[in-house]
Amino acid sequence: MTTVDQAIAAVPSPSREALQHVIAIALRLAPDAEDGVSYGMPALKVGGKPLVSVVATAKHLSLYPYSSAAIDTVRADLAGYSLSKGTVRFSAEQPLPDGVIERLLRARLAEITGT
Repeated sequence: MTTVDQAIAAVPSPSREALQHVIAIALRLAPDAEDGVSYGMPALKVGGKPLVSVVATAKHLSLYPYSSAAIDTVRADLAGYSLSKGTVRFSAEQPLPDGVIERLLRARLAEITGT
């Protein structure tokens, strides 16, 4: 198994930095998050439940918050980004705004912790 940092390290720049930025925000919000794997992807986990994964593909970067409800909390702020039920797609050239990432991950944290 691989860690989130190891997976991101294999991604070329500038995509690597864009993914690292998302993970840095997640770790600021959940400093006790642990490396793990969910749905075959390196993930940060809180309380044994996946908080977020970030993945690079040939065409885009993806953020997986493991919750369509969490995505719905910021959906109105994601015009211009490609979305699916559980994925937000972005690029290094069009990164996700920090405030949107924070609200999305706070929503997912609330689901996990019940607060």
